[in-house]
Amino acid sequence: MKLRCLIIDDEFLARQRLLKLLEPFDSILVIGECKNGQEALEKISLKEPDLIFLDIQMPDIDGFTVYNTIQKKPYVIFTTAYDSYAIKAFKINAVDYLLKPFDEERLAIAIHRILEIQKTNKSSKLEEQIKRLLSSLQQESSPFINQISLSSKGRETIINIDDVIYFKSDGNYIQLITSEKSHLYRETMNALYSQLDPSQFLRIHRSLILSIVYIRKCIYINNNVYKFELKNDIEVLSSRSFSSQISEYLSDQP
Repeated sequence: MKLRCLIIDDEFLARQRLLKLLEPFDSILVIGECKNGQEALEKISLKEPDLIFLDIQMPDIDGFTVYNTIQKKPYVIFTTAYDSYAIKAFKINAVDYLLKPFDEERLAIAIHRILEIQKTNKSSKLEEQIKRLLSSLQQESSPFINQISLSSKGRETIINIDDVIYFKSDGNYIQLITSEKSHLYRETMNALYSQLDPSQFLRIHRSLILSIVYIRKCIYINNNVYKFELKNDIEVLSSRSFSSQISEYLSDQP
């Protein structure tokens, strides 16, 4: 798939020369030219190019201002007659900085750099898609959940079940306690527990479900009540109602 690009330069001859230099590159499709910064902003918004060749010194809006104004940023190769802007260009993640007059060989290096970056980005996206697919397939093949989706103020947060140290009832909500923070989840404890793998979680109280991997120590107190010390240094007490489940858990421990 070709990279769709815009050429942005206030000099007509500079635009024509770059057009000529780009002709041998099958991976590049020029979709327009811009003679100033304002025109560039309009065409970038309209055409959403993958790449822009951007002059820095233009009479109305300079190249850096153009780039910083763009919302959906394409790859950018700065083209300029001045070498004093190179550091600033690379600080804003420019792919390359071509000093005029550059030749086809130097241009080829810049384009090869873009294609390599694009290939890496595609690989990363594919890897992420595969991970999501595997997670989805695992969840479909298991009767138990491995993630909980939380929504707050229009934003979605995904909590991995393996990251939860314990669940605690909190009114009409459940607190999901992780090593980093506590999250609120609107659900009943009974409904949640029915979705959790019993080999990974232990309910010790009507208001407490512990992740077994985060249990550091379990001590019998009296009258079928146990004290659990968790790996985040929290201590919790069980209720007598869940003593049989706890005894079964202890019997499986080495």
